[in-house]
Amino acid sequence: MGFHDIRFPTAIAFHSTGGPERKTEIVALGSGFEERNAVWANSRRRYDAGSGVKTLDDLHALVAFFEARCGRLHGFRFKDAADFKSCAPGAAVSPADQMLGSGDGATTTFRLVKTYVSGPSRWTRKIDKPVAGTVRIAIDGIERPNGWSADTATGLVTFDVAPASGAALAAGFEFDVPVRFDTDSLLVNLSNFTAGEIPSIPIVEIKL
Repeated sequence: MGFHDIRFPTAIAFHSTGGPERKTEIVALGSGFEERNAVWANSRRRYDAGSGVKTLDDLHALVAFFEARCGRLHGFRFKDAADFKSCAPGAAVSPADQMLGSGDGATTTFRLVKTYVSGPSRWTRKIDKPVAGTVRIAIDGIERPNGWSADTATGLVTFDVAPASGAALAAGFEFDVPVRFDTDSLLVNLSNFTAGEIPSIPIVEIKL
């Protein structure tokens, strides 16, 4: 499976619908109680970008993007306007947004993650596609503008020197979702001479 390091047209993505999905098996017992089991350990995001096509120019850009990805064959980046930062969408990225772990004096590589917290529960999401130039790093609460590098293809941060044992590592960043088209065909409707429409453009997250 190939992945093209290119972002789906942002103006079209902004008007898309979708979000995370999970898979849960529910067994109804004879007593009326239920047993619920999580089939997936992590969520998977689905989107439909059809509502984002507003003009013939949008339509042209979308068809070109689809053809260049060969339909479902190649993955690409997608900006989820509702969830694309290490912080809330309306806040500014801070190097203290997300904890990456603690130094041990030997490990130099750490993964970018985003943790979602609600009450006593939390879930940590692996970030594979940070946006170039947006990653900020802090060690023990102090931002470090250098001494490290972030791989935008993998989401790994590598320090030039291993952080000291017990050092608290944190990061802030913007990120894209790695996705692919979930169809090999586009149904185009030319509703008039100035606007086009594609009723459905299903897009699904891929695991890398």
